Amino acid sequence: MTINDLQGQVAVVTGGNGGIGLGFAEGCARAGAAVAVWARNADKSAAAVEAIKGHGVDAIAVACDVGDEASVAAATAETVERLGRIDVCVANAGTSGGGQLQDLSLEEWRRVMAINLDGAFLTMRDCARQMIDQGEGGAIVAISSTSAIHGAAANPHYGASKTALLGLVRASAVGLARHKIRVNAVLPGWTRTEMAEGGYQDDRFREVTTKRTPVRRWATGEDYEKLAAYLCDKSVDWHTGDQIVADGGYTIF
Repeated sequence: MTINDLQGQVAVVTGGNGGIGLGFAEGCARAGAAVAVWARNADKSAAAVEAIKGHGVDAIAVACDVGDEASVAAATAETVERLGRIDVCVANAGTSGGGQLQDLSLEEWRRVMAINLDGAFLTMRDCARQMIDQGEGGAIVAISSTSAIHGAAANPHYGASKTALLGLVRASAVGLARHKIRVNAVLPGWTRTEMAEGGYQDDRFREVTTKRTPVRRWATGEDYEKLAAYLCDKSVDWHTGDQIVADGGYTIF
């Protein structure tokens, strides 16, 4: 038995086919959970599922657009039909944008909000409903960002969405505690993901951000595996409503 044991549980990870999401999916799998990868890119999801199955657990790919209420409802139903239950929800799917506040259109603002905030809300809500019906508690983790701490001047809609997500986490933690469902947030720092790869490939940007990070490197998805096993373990029933910064020290330096 491992310190954090997810044997017999089912974890939903949105955007779980790459980057931080895949790190959380593999962390849950290493701890014994079956995993449902909710994402839009079928090829990436298929590859992720094969990697997750390598840890000796069941894994499935479920097509889902988290910004669409009907799609989230269908993904929830399919997951329960194929894997039997939902015990863990990692609301990771997200997108970024760009531009100064004065240049943003309402359409661009709403595009980012629809995925980063509405998508997290829909995912957390529907998974919470399933956990409540099961009556055995559960764990929800929402992936925010260090942009919720410092000013994301060139990406205000992204920063706003990730800040609002922290309010949703705190309110949900209070409201769901009676159902033995814990809700926490993770605020990742600079991580090599598909969304952030452009920044990593920019030599000057990578140098500046790496020098400001005390551990002197960017993270990879693997850096989130052990954190996933801990946060998603239902036996850790005292830790809820928290926001965990996982950034190599970037925001304190």
